[in-house]
Amino acid sequence: MNENNRFMLLEGAESIFFIGICGISMSSLASITHTHGIKVGGSDTNDGDMAQKLRSEGIEIFIGHSADNLKGYDAVVYTAAIADTNPELCYARESGLPCINRAEYLGKLMLSYTNRIGVAGMHGKSSVTGMIAHVFIENGKEPTVLNGANTAELGGGAYRIGDNNGFIFEACEYKDSFLSFHPDTAVLLNLEMDHVDYFHSLDQIKQSFATYADKAHTVVACGNDATLMDALKDYKGRLITYGVNDHTLDFYGYDIKENEDGYNTFKIAHKGEEICKVELSVPGEHNVVNSVAAIAVGILHGLNAQKAAESMVTFKGVNRRNEYKGERNGVVIYDDYAHHPSEIKASLHGLKKLCKGKLWCVYQPHTYSRTAGLFDEFCESFGEADNLIFAEIYAAREINTFGISSKDLADKIDGAIYFNSFEKIADYVKNNAQKGDLVVSMGAGDVFKVHQLLLKA
Repeated sequence: MNENNRFMLLEGAESIFFIGICGISMSSLASITHTHGIKVGGSDTNDGDMAQKLRSEGIEIFIGHSADNLKGYDAVVYTAAIADTNPELCYARESGLPCINRAEYLGKLMLSYTNRIGVAGMHGKSSVTGMIAHVFIENGKEPTVLNGANTAELGGGAYRIGDNNGFIFEACEYKDSFLSFHPDTAVLLNLEMDHVDYFHSLDQIKQSFATYADKAHTVVACGNDATLMDALKDYKGRLITYGVNDHTLDFYGYDIKENEDGYNTFKIAHKGEEICKVELSVPGEHNVVNSVAAIAVGILHGLNAQKAAESMVTFKGVNRRNEYKGERNGVVIYDDYAHHPSEIKASLHGLKKLCKGKLWCVYQPHTYSRTAGLFDEFCESFGEADNLIFAEIYAAREINTFGISSKDLADKIDGAIYFNSFEKIADYVKNNAQKGDLVVSMGAGDVFKVHQLLLKA
């Protein structure tokens, strides 16, 4: 970061307190800030692995929220999930400390960089952000990266500090956070209904994406998504389309061939002419589309097409995206972050092809509002699972004003069952899964604890 810009981020602040510091994005921002010589501390509700990691970096961590935690800090960054009644946020505002939400802070931070590439969409943001970063790094570039998930390519973390010529970031749409960002190139993956606690209609989401697109001079958009393309109908900048099996798009994948393990090879054409061949090391048809986006972005930023394509062979994916975790007594165990009906379908479709026996899905819904608002869609999402187990809903930032439970989903879906604890789920799976079966713990909450219990000796 440019030294002259460093302290401009928060009105001359020399010590910054992050409320909700253990989230992926917040922890990355905290670490980046700390590496630039600013005193950093923060609070969260759980004393887990991330809290320990931040402590090891010299960052002060408080478990639980209290106004006393802010002693010695002169500015505050908070997440969109933090309520206005949070005691730390209340104290900071009453004391006149500069306060800024995570999205605005990131928006200010990225202005110190050129060639800003922001990846937005309802699904696949972390994967495509990781792919783009990998393509650039493998081809000799040194971008700064801020992703929404940990990746092996980033040393097991979610961020990377590079030079000032390149900033690749995940642009989250929740509560219009991405409208605080400043992309030069906006990569738009897909668009459909989600975050029903904030977005009340598809038209509202389309308007938000259109506004985000207008911030960029170049938009790289998935032309296979009709809803997304409708949202961009009035975009006045340079619009580059990508996708699969559609020769009208600027970049498109075709001649897609899947091997028995679910991995794909294919070709990419630009303006109708073949430019490269691609071999993926991550499974699933959705990753074909994702990789076309990443390679297209690389080419648009001056990379050689075939070299960009070749780099995908060594991309191993991001954490918790159809991630292999191990095997116990012949049962293969995966973990996945899917928490929207479309994501669930795509993940289960890919895992089904890897499964030699029965496919088990242990699913934890994420937030009461999403579960209630997309209830019917969830009920239709698990068709490829042979055995379906529901854990209770992960509340995240919400209170259950909907009167809904995961048991409601289990009661609605034939053959599905519900348990009120991860221990009961793990015991049931251990007693019933057979050699050759594949078990996936799925959801955006803490359902990963199930696969930890299954692999525990």
